[in-house]
Amino acid sequence: MDLPRIFTVRESSHRIHNPFTPGKLATLGQALHLAPGTRMLDLASGSGEMLCTWARDHGVTGTGVDISTVFTEGARARATELGVADRVTFVHDDASGYVADEPVDLAACIGATWIGDGVAGTAELLGRSLRPGGLMLIGEPYWRREVPDEETAQACHAGSKDDFLPLPELIEQFGELGYDVVEMVLADQDSWDRYQAAQWLNLRRWLDTHPDDELAAEVRTELTTGPADYARYTREYLGWGIFALMAR
Repeated sequence: MDLPRIFTVRESSHRIHNPFTPGKLATLGQALHLAPGTRMLDLASGSGEMLCTWARDHGVTGTGVDISTVFTEGARARATELGVADRVTFVHDDASGYVADEPVDLAACIGATWIGDGVAGTAELLGRSLRPGGLMLIGEPYWRREVPDEETAQACHAGSKDDFLPLPELIEQFGELGYDVVEMVLADQDSWDRYQAAQWLNLRRWLDTHPDDELAAEVRTELTTGPADYARYTREYLGWGIFALMAR
């Protein structure tokens, strides 16, 4: 049970595995007015940056769950580095179907709604761990502008144009699921650049030191085509944000 190696190669220098900068993550934590002792569950927690920095800055406690052994080990190391290892725990497990032993104040899934087969299923899964009146965080892509064809959608890593919604329709979807949107912080093109462009250097440095690895051909193809595809498609068409929700 693990992520394919290409994911950890591509994002080997990343602490945040989505198009958020540390500043945007801090802005979200401040906007939520997190009280010390807030109990948090983070499904598909990656390298644990959200949970670790919010434990340091706001006194939250909680658990992160991720399928990647590499990211989970990194999250534990980050907790130790920030002096919060006594407040946060990271579990190597499949986040799909994971429910907290006791209700939490804040349940999150940031950029990984495939664990619930989409937004609706992920909201249902998170809701099973959330206390009444608690906060839910969902990170999700949306279309910044009309997508002209399926080729463009697929170049943005969508299966089809229907995989994502424009921002207003995404917010309406949360309402149709029975939630009020009470906060949101959105990525911008600069933060997308930092997320995507940093991957190219990771790929090149890995390729230079692993030229005979079985993954080398795949990395070379991605490094050759990825930057132009990103500039042509993802940067122009795909938005991304984290949305704070409360059940009605």
